[in-house]
Amino acid sequence: RQPPRVKMAAGSGPGARELFAEGLLQFLRPAVRQLDRHVHSVRESQVELREHIDSLATELCRINEDQKVALDLDPYVKKLLNARRRVVLVNNILQNAQERLRRLNHSVAKETVRRRAMLEAGGYQGK
Repeated sequence: RQPPRVKMAAGSGPGARELFAEGLLQFLRPAVRQLDRHVHSVRESQVELREHIDSLATELCRINEDQKVALDLDPYVKKLLNARRRVVLVNNILQNAQERLRRLNHSVAKETVRRRAMLEAGGYQGK
């Protein structure tokens, strides 16, 4: 059994496809930009979290050295450093995702310009 064929409406053709593609690109661009902003925001939070973890680990080491009573804070420092490592890994993943989003956004913008130029060169009259 074959999938049903999509019939083109009257008056559709290359111009209609170009208009659809243009509309689709215009629809995708804000979503890509919004996602990029959210990824950037999360990356900033990750950096801030990493800095707080570093500060806390340093403070725990200092407290451990200053204590007259032997407190073993090393396991806690190790846990913090492990958490820091995971934060750095997540940050790297987010950085890669953001770079892909930037490339996608650039491609969408480039394709929009190309299609707009094709429409204008084809003499499309939006009437």
